[in-house]
Amino acid sequence: MSDSKQLSDRYDPSLVEKNLYDWWEGKNYFKAEDQSTKPPYCIILPPPNVTGSLHIGHALDHSIQDCLIRWKRMSGFNALWLPGTDHAGIATQNVVEKMLDKEGLNRKELGREKFLEKVWEWKHQYGGRIVEQMKRLGDSCDWDRLTFTLDDNVSKAVRKVFVNLYKKGLIYRGKRLINWSPKLESALSDLEVEHRDVKGHLWHLKYPIEGASETFLVVATTRPETMLGDTAVAVHPEDERYKNLIGKNILLPLVNRKIPIIADEHVEKEFGSGAVKITPAHDFNDYQMGKRHNLEMINLLNTNGTFNENAGNYKGLKVKKAREQVVADMEELGLLLKVEEHKHSVGHCSRSNCVVEPFLSDQWFVKTEGIAEKAKRAVESGTTQFVPENWTKTYLHWMNKIEDWCISRQLWWGHQIPAWYCGDCDHLTVSEEDINECAGCGSDKIRRDEDVLDTWFSSGLWPFSTLGWPDETEALKTFYPTTVLVTGHDIIFFWVARMMMSGLEFTKDVPFRTVYIHGLVMDSKGEKMSKSKGNSVDPLEVIDESGADALRFTLLSSIMTGRNLKFSNQRLEGYRNFMNKIWNAARFSLNVLEDFKAPAEGVEATVNKNELTDADQWIINKLAECEKDINSALEQMRFSDATAALYKFAWNQFCDWYLELIKPVVYGDNQEQKEKTQLVLAQTLNRLMRLLHPFTPYITEEIFQKLPIKSESVMIDIYPTPKNDKAWLELGSQSVAEKIDLTCSVITAVRNIRGENRIKPGEKLKVKLIPFDDATQKALGENKDYIINIGRLESCDIGQFDDLSKCAVAPIKLGPYKVEVVVHLEGLVDFDVERKRLEKIIDKKKNEVMGINKRLSNKNFVDNAPKEIVDDANKQLVETQSQIESLEKSLARLQ
Repeated sequence: MSDSKQLSDRYDPSLVEKNLYDWWEGKNYFKAEDQSTKPPYCIILPPPNVTGSLHIGHALDHSIQDCLIRWKRMSGFNALWLPGTDHAGIATQNVVEKMLDKEGLNRKELGREKFLEKVWEWKHQYGGRIVEQMKRLGDSCDWDRLTFTLDDNVSKAVRKVFVNLYKKGLIYRGKRLINWSPKLESALSDLEVEHRDVKGHLWHLKYPIEGASETFLVVATTRPETMLGDTAVAVHPEDERYKNLIGKNILLPLVNRKIPIIADEHVEKEFGSGAVKITPAHDFNDYQMGKRHNLEMINLLNTNGTFNENAGNYKGLKVKKAREQVVADMEELGLLLKVEEHKHSVGHCSRSNCVVEPFLSDQWFVKTEGIAEKAKRAVESGTTQFVPENWTKTYLHWMNKIEDWCISRQLWWGHQIPAWYCGDCDHLTVSEEDINECAGCGSDKIRRDEDVLDTWFSSGLWPFSTLGWPDETEALKTFYPTTVLVTGHDIIFFWVARMMMSGLEFTKDVPFRTVYIHGLVMDSKGEKMSKSKGNSVDPLEVIDESGADALRFTLLSSIMTGRNLKFSNQRLEGYRNFMNKIWNAARFSLNVLEDFKAPAEGVEATVNKNELTDADQWIINKLAECEKDINSALEQMRFSDATAALYKFAWNQFCDWYLELIKPVVYGDNQEQKEKTQLVLAQTLNRLMRLLHPFTPYITEEIFQKLPIKSESVMIDIYPTPKNDKAWLELGSQSVAEKIDLTCSVITAVRNIRGENRIKPGEKLKVKLIPFDDATQKALGENKDYIINIGRLESCDIGQFDDLSKCAVAPIKLGPYKVEVVVHLEGLVDFDVERKRLEKIIDKKKNEVMGINKRLSNKNFVDNAPKEIVDDANKQLVETQSQIESLEKSLARLQ
């Protein structure tokens, strides 16, 4: 932060951001108090993976949270943004294993203890990267409270929760079908499975029917190798083709096993032949059917993805090789009817990229039914609310069909399950503390369960474990339940639901009052970003090129409530220009304020409104509207509405109009009037920086420090609202504001006519204003000098005029005022050329209307296109027709 009172010629974020962030941290501005008279406001940061780098989704998530925290901090709240990072079991172990592989080592050779030492070494060396990247974005977290999911206090909470649930009978060990990564040899959560469309095949296999020579039932499958584990063939009970076969048996080829033909309503009669092979141990739908019909479950796989002894002659083969061999053997037996190309979705491990296998395995589970009911009721009753509200339905839908949660992972990095098996009496001891002997028989021949807990288990405790639970800390008393959770819709079930269940079970209260759900960041065409497509955006590169403020403002302005947002480089460039506009406006203002003497605090309330110019009263009126709109938008978390209000006030009203309107005063000879305008300018600039600060923290602090009216820092100043800023805002005038709005509209109309008719900017114009009533005539007369000077006019006559030929006319209706703006074009425009130009444009516009009408008359387009696309087309039609009408009037005047 520069000590100079002047701003540099251009805004260079790289020279500002780091210095300011270090200064804020050094001043402890981000800290919250465990005990305070201020009302609490708390956001728990969704912990990013310790292996990760800041991606564009983080940038959106964090921009929203930081905006809310800075706003509430400035609004007098004891605002805590509690940061943390996630140990990310699979991701981190995978990274370290790859590193060891390059050194010619593997974890099994090292052993658990030495491997974990290597992981901790990696974490200490690289784990802080994501935190430093978060700081670059401007995250104002209370960094003294930074928590890692394997910290001692979190581990203590995790153990307590596990043991408590186990003692209540809500945690159990059992055999169920789960997602399995053969490469990692571990269970996976659904979120760690990426479904990709792949080109495969649909094999039609002939299964012989017992006791019916040369009679077959044809089944279609994308996985012929799993037929070795088939324990039934299913048909729909109302499928007339197979009704007579229900209850009979199939002689399963290759393994020569008898399996029944069963009826089940879940079978799709239209898919394939209408008969489906059932492999309960290797397909989730088959698993459910197997449970309904009490079918045998035959597991074919080893943990590394090779076939086991249940596969008979195919033992030891990898899945792909076994598939090829099974198909060849079926073909040789004459039991392969046909093969079709078939595109289908296949799950892949997001970490190792291998194909995920449904795998029957002994795992630890949480019984969710009872605790899910409480979490459901809390949302139904409104104790926790979703914003937008439509996500409530999604949450409740998931909670209504929730199944027991697999919480064990076959990894070494993570919270090791606190369960010990006795070698002498088979007793299982579950304990919060490490044990040396069996709780059942006292034997020291005990072995700890090697599995670790799913990362989401510790993340599910995050809102209260980070505040000190299970201890009754002051932080927990003050900040729990937290105020708002900000997250994407993709983890409502994986994380939000589990935090709700854990919070209600262990604190008897919800973990947060509001859940704000935002969409995902897509590219400018609305497509998902990916490195392979070349359409991904690196937020750190954007910060390097355009600064953190431009990125934050772009993201916040792009949020469409609850929907995915489109990230556009064009939009980013526009908001980078906005930062430059604010900077240049501040430079101009500081130059004007060079000889300004800041008054004593509160003196603005004693200024007489009548002593202020119309322009000064106008900008104060617009400031009042801006403060009202922004605070209303932020209260409702409508971030794009808040940024739109800021942009309109800062760029359109303050920079484009007010700074132009005050030039005659600040460069004039009336010193007394100049001082009044300087006061309004200084106060407006001060408030603008405060209003902008939660959205664009860096540029606002840098400018704020140079202002003649300021406090210690903008981030701990008061956020302006119509209530706390009442004394100053009362100096504005609505009636005066309407007159200046009219003046600005007239000048804009003149500029538009100049542009449309390609008249040089330096050409002085003759303008006539035709008011429709006396009030309009009076308002125009009072501000005629503004119109002449800013509009660059030779003359401006106000009255009634008959002859409008060879003129351009622009009608204006604004509030109580109505006027026609008339510009003489003779001598400025070649009418023949201009007529041809207008005719050409009119023809083009009429073709556009035909094209839009054609689309809107197409029932297929109207019925199937997204609603916003259809609405845009209708809006475009109205606008284009209006443009044609205006152009035709202009053409008529030139005849």
